[in-house]
Amino acid sequence: MRLGENMSTAHHALLIAIVFSVSMPFTSAAAERQIMAPRVPADKLEEACAWKSPLQDSPDIIEKGKALYNGKGTCFNCHGKDGMGNVPAAVGLDPSPRNFHHHGLWRHRTEGEILWVIKHGSPGTAMIGFGTQLTDEEIWAIVHYLRGFAGDRGPREGMGPRGRMGGRHRANEECCASTAP
Repeated sequence: MRLGENMSTAHHALLIAIVFSVSMPFTSAAAERQIMAPRVPADKLEEACAWKSPLQDSPDIIEKGKALYNGKGTCFNCHGKDGMGNVPAAVGLDPSPRNFHHHGLWRHRTEGEILWVIKHGSPGTAMIGFGTQLTDEEIWAIVHYLRGFAGDRGPREGMGPRGRMGGRHRANEECCASTAP
């Protein structure tokens, strides 16, 4: 190889690195921009907060949720197989799809809120409702799978402000103990 070819390759690699490093912060910032904003309408929030999963955490339920997330539910199309919401299909969506790894999501949302959004969609976002394609049990299985993305960044039981996690509480904090949506 001649010296000129090496310089051309080095310049090309540098250009790619610069473009990637400049565009990466914008992608990450867009995905995180509205993570704390509730996606359940205010008039439905108390109802959604009251919902509790009737399913027990188990490897079978989590595996079922994963299969639904990556299959029938098509969640991976916008949220990615890794649950970070940074897939090509998400480019241009405003707000960006939720990043299920973000600690704020799991500290400030209840499992009922997550179910409500999957079932009914999220007004003002590209998230459509899947309540006609998925049963409540299937959606609950997906919620159990999604909690796995939280790792140690959020509680598995007593999620959200009503579980006293995250330190932020809403006026309608005292939700009923209903378990059925």
